[in-house]
Amino acid sequence: RKIWGSDWVTRLIHASQEDIEFVLEKTNIASGTLTALQRRLERFQRWDFLVKETPDDSVQKIIDLLVEQQKSVVLEFGRYGNSLDAYMLVANYLTRRIHAAYVEKMERSLGDKAMQPPQLLITIEEAHKFLDPQVARQTTFGVIAREMRKYNVTLLVVDQRPSAIDEEVMSQIGTRVTALLDNERDIHAVLNGISGASGLREVLARMETKQQAIIMGHAVPMPVVIKPRTYDEDFYKAVTVQPVNTAQAKKSLGNSGRRRV
Repeated sequence: RKIWGSDWVTRLIHASQEDIEFVLEKTNIASGTLTALQRRLERFQRWDFLVKETPDDSVQKIIDLLVEQQKSVVLEFGRYGNSLDAYMLVANYLTRRIHAAYVEKMERSLGDKAMQPPQLLITIEEAHKFLDPQVARQTTFGVIAREMRKYNVTLLVVDQRPSAIDEEVMSQIGTRVTALLDNERDIHAVLNGISGASGLREVLARMETKQQAIIMGHAVPMPVVIKPRTYDEDFYKAVTVQPVNTAQAKKSLGNSGRRRV
C-alpha cells in the first residue's frame, strides 16, 4: 500500500514479475508471501459482485437502512453460497463497518440517550463458518459477541454444530435455545457454563425430534422446554398487519412452512 497507494489490490493482481521484484526490493516482504497473496487476490476477478468503482457506497446504504430506517437486511449469497472466501470477505467487511459506525454513534451520544443508535441484532446462520476457533480471531464477530452489547449490538448465532464454534464466543452467549442434540460434543458446547447441566442433559435426551426446544440463560429464570409455533395461517395473521399470501410465504420458508428452532 505504501508503494502503490489505495489501488494496491488491482496493481498486485495484474502485477508482472518485474513489478513483484520491484516491491520485494522496496520492502521486507518474503517472495513466497507476496506471490501467495497475489494468487489469493486473483479470485476477486471471478466474483461478479465486486466492481472497481461504484457511484454509491452500498455498505453505507445498508447501515442507513439499519440505523436511520430501522429495517431488516438479509444477505443472500446465491451462487456464491458455497464459497467460504466470498462469505468471509463480505461478512467481515460489512461487520467491521457496522462496528465502527455503532461505536462512533454511541460515543457521540454519551449523555444523550435520544442520540443513541437503535438496538441492532446481527443473525448468523451456519455460524461455525464464521466462528470456528481459527476464523473467529480474524473476524469482527468475536469482538461483537464479547464487547458490542454496550454499543447496542447483539449477536444471534444459529447453527447445528455448536461444538465447532469458538469456546470464547460461546461463553458470551447469554441465552440459548436448542432442539434435540445427539452428539456429545455439541451437548457439552451448549450446556457449558449453564448451572444444572447434568440434569439438562437428561432433558435434552428425552426431547421430541420436532417442534420442541429448551430455552435457558439470561432470558428466563430457569430452563424451560417450549413448543415453537407452527408457521401456519394463524401465525402469519398474528405477525403481519397487511393480508399475506400464506401459500407463497410457506413456500419461501420451505419445509412445508416449518422450521426447526
